[in-house]
Amino acid sequence: MSGLRPYDIKQMIFEGEGMHVDFKKTITSCSKIARTLVAFANNKGGRLLIGVYDNGSIKGVSAEEEEKYMLNRAATLYCRPQIDLFFEEVYIDNKIVLVAEIKESDVKPHYALGDDHKWWVYVRVKDRSQLASKIVVDVLKAGANDAGVLIEYSEKESLLLKYLDVNQRISAKDSSKLLNLPRRRTQRLLVNLILSGIIKLNTNEKEEYYTAC
Repeated sequence: MSGLRPYDIKQMIFEGEGMHVDFKKTITSCSKIARTLVAFANNKGGRLLIGVYDNGSIKGVSAEEEEKYMLNRAATLYCRPQIDLFFEEVYIDNKIVLVAEIKESDVKPHYALGDDHKWWVYVRVKDRSQLASKIVVDVLKAGANDAGVLIEYSEKESLLLKYLDVNQRISAKDSSKLLNLPRRRTQRLLVNLILSGIIKLNTNEKEEYYTAC
């Protein structure tokens, strides 16, 4: 991480939490923070600002080594594969803001260990770390494979693209109905089209849908 200045942190705080920034007053749970670490690693990376309230007020950290210990514990024991963290301490108004940077991973997907003792994939959606759907997990897995995807248009792909030309968007459930295919076969078709850059996966807090690129 290149040297951050107080101005840089204040600018991040002013812009608020989002795809690449998250505020934490303190780290209290390894399993919870692991979701955020995994979500950043599975997307384009991000920064955690510890010692900052959700409303942007700066509390500062009083025991940065304890915060680092919790974060490193989460990154190594609660994330699979493990995630590398890069720390920097920035002094603002006589307070310390601990910044933890998470790079975009090249070994996606990363999983976080949940309270149910199961491993789950998370991605960043706006300012939240959201549980990834099966299609998103498949896209992350296939995207890490340099072999690429070869698409041969069949009647099914053509039917889906014709539908998107007229209707702009479609869900996975509606795609399965339209194509008269089982759920798993529909998912594979959608993943291949996404990886080939033909359709785009759109995710928000309530739904996932697909649009033509």
